Amino acid sequence: MLRYTAVSVFVFFSISSFAQIIAFPGAEGFGKYAVGGRGGAVYHVTNLNDSGPGSFRDGVGRPYRTIVFDIGGVIRIRNKIDVSSYLTIAGQTAPGKGITVYGDGISFSGDSNIIVRYIRFRGSSEMGRGSCTVSADHASDIIFDHVSIEWGRWDNLHIKKSQNITLQYCLVGEGINPQMFGALLESPVRLTIKNCLWINNQSRNPKAKAGIEFVNNVIYNWGSNGFVGGHSSADHFQDITANYFIAGPNSTGSFIGMFTATDHVFQKNNMVDLNRNGKLDGRPVTDGDFMEIGASILTTPSNSSPLVAVVSPAEAFRIVLKEAGGSLKRDAIDKRLINEVKSFGKRGKIIRTEAEAGGQDMTCYLPSKKARDTDGDGMPDRYEKKHGLDPDNAEDANINTEGSYTNLENFLNGLIRKNK
Repeated sequence: MLRYTAVSVFVFFSISSFAQIIAFPGAEGFGKYAVGGRGGAVYHVTNLNDSGPGSFRDGVGRPYRTIVFDIGGVIRIRNKIDVSSYLTIAGQTAPGKGITVYGDGISFSGDSNIIVRYIRFRGSSEMGRGSCTVSADHASDIIFDHVSIEWGRWDNLHIKKSQNITLQYCLVGEGINPQMFGALLESPVRLTIKNCLWINNQSRNPKAKAGIEFVNNVIYNWGSNGFVGGHSSADHFQDITANYFIAGPNSTGSFIGMFTATDHVFQKNNMVDLNRNGKLDGRPVTDGDFMEIGASILTTPSNSSPLVAVVSPAEAFRIVLKEAGGSLKRDAIDKRLINEVKSFGKRGKIIRTEAEAGGQDMTCYLPSKKARDTDGDGMPDRYEKKHGLDPDNAEDANINTEGSYTNLENFLNGLIRKNK
């Protein structure tokens, strides 16, 4: 169901003209001011079809929308989905164990002002050989929050020539044949990666051919290399702070690798645990670890965004295990990956196809009792009545107080607080 009126268009541009507010409470990093679909239409995903009315593909095909899900389960796609700008993808609205987009990947390339929360994107062995699960090239002002990105054939994630991007509380794992890589980040400006889990990738956890702040992440069971430098003739600046590198069954000792003098590294308070003894008891990472593989060391950060909270690597480990990926309603695949990390080196496997990991469960998750939303504005009638809104008036979804969130955004943000 789609409600889109002249009034909501007016409200959208009015809100955009206000002083900046962050995308949602808890948004951090360079992408935190992404506007998303604030003030625009509401699109209800009502089926798991690859395309057509009520499908996810149809919903993200036009800008100025908030996408909500009336159904949960797996959307099996046969070709890549290209999304539009000014979107909020509210995966937290999906019933059951949430929503997964599985198949041929999704592209945010060329887009701007997108908020993506609590959803799983998975590629497959049927994708083209050089395909990535998620790409965001030539893009700007995007925040990925609590998103699982897995099973990419070349890389799980590719970002090139983009700016003002945040990945926070994401899970990037299990790249598949032929490369089994985590992510290639090429020449982005102002890129934050924070509180993410990188797991069971052969290399590129990530490859930072870029300016990047990499804060409070956990890198587990890399293969040949963990975090990879740009190792090219161009200068790259990587701020690497308070992360935990933990070797697994497939890991070499190269928790960092492929750096050259053109990689300018500021590193502080990182830890590495290489002993696979079933305990978290790593040692501090030193500047010497980076210098030994050719990196240039900086004494001050180059890319750090203001007001990004930093905790110890041990605390980051606890937070990442609790929050990373579509953690509001984790499915069996993500639960398995989290449990592998909890083995502290004993379990984990770099796979070549998703079939080796048990494949994708195609279960459809239906709500036990669908909440009535008479006006289709994304807020259930009972919520509107409780908060003094009109269940028969779709326009009240976009009402806001200057400089604050809309009524719809308050509802969506409240779903996360309610279900934690």
